[in-house]
Amino acid sequence: MSTTLASVEEWSGKDRGAENFPVGSALISARLRRHVHAFYAFARNADDIADSPTLAAEDKIARLDIMEAVLLGRRDTGSPSAAALRASLAETGVTPRHSTELLIAFRRDATKTRYADWEELLDYCRYSAMPVGRHVLDLHGESPRTWPASDALCAALQVLNHLQDGSKDLAALDRCYLPADLLARHGAAIGALRAPRMSLGLRRVHDALLDHCDTLNAAGRALPSLTRDRRLRLETAVIVNLAHRLARRLRHGDPVATRVKLTKSDAVLSILAALRFLP
Repeated sequence: MSTTLASVEEWSGKDRGAENFPVGSALISARLRRHVHAFYAFARNADDIADSPTLAAEDKIARLDIMEAVLLGRRDTGSPSAAALRASLAETGVTPRHSTELLIAFRRDATKTRYADWEELLDYCRYSAMPVGRHVLDLHGESPRTWPASDALCAALQVLNHLQDGSKDLAALDRCYLPADLLARHGAAIGALRAPRMSLGLRRVHDALLDHCDTLNAAGRALPSLTRDRRLRLETAVIVNLAHRLARRLRHGDPVATRVKLTKSDAVLSILAALRFLP
């Protein structure tokens, strides 16, 4: 790949509105919203590179390296979203660590297609999901004591997304996040994700992962109470409620047969449930 490209980014067309959960929504203070959006644009573009079905692994990593170089000021061109995030970090004083840790996960996605066990999957979430919550909390000046609850919630959200998109990830990228030891324990094969509907073995694998998500979601429930910023507290409460609702939908739905997703009523009820955190 030429390192003189005007941009290494290949936007997929997916924006914040396509996500399961609010990303820098109107609940966030207007003075900080554009900074959340700058972080999201950087993460979205890096994710699109890692998930490209046409780029070779070496090309993906080279492009992600350019994004990091622009972010850290080692070069000025090649990644508009990284340049915009660099400016945001300079203005807000937030560390680039969370952004560079995201790139660790995306580089891993470029080459790694299978996971051995829950611990390996959780380590992936440490870089693919936890930095997102930490960045937003740092942006709001929140204490690091909010990190454990945020880490748990973000990891749950990541695994829930894997369960939603398992069939799509396998078909498009030959990538499977379902741990190999769980598949073996329940007599399920990765190929079951290509079937018209979920097999009994795959159902048991999903239920085992949902048990882990329930534990993480329980830990994540503490986040709104720990968050000082009133508007961020409300947004985190909404996300906590949506995470619990999506886990329940996946527990009773069949994500192999159809994409299990949140509904408008889930959003409304989650907002109403979050209002108790307004004071």
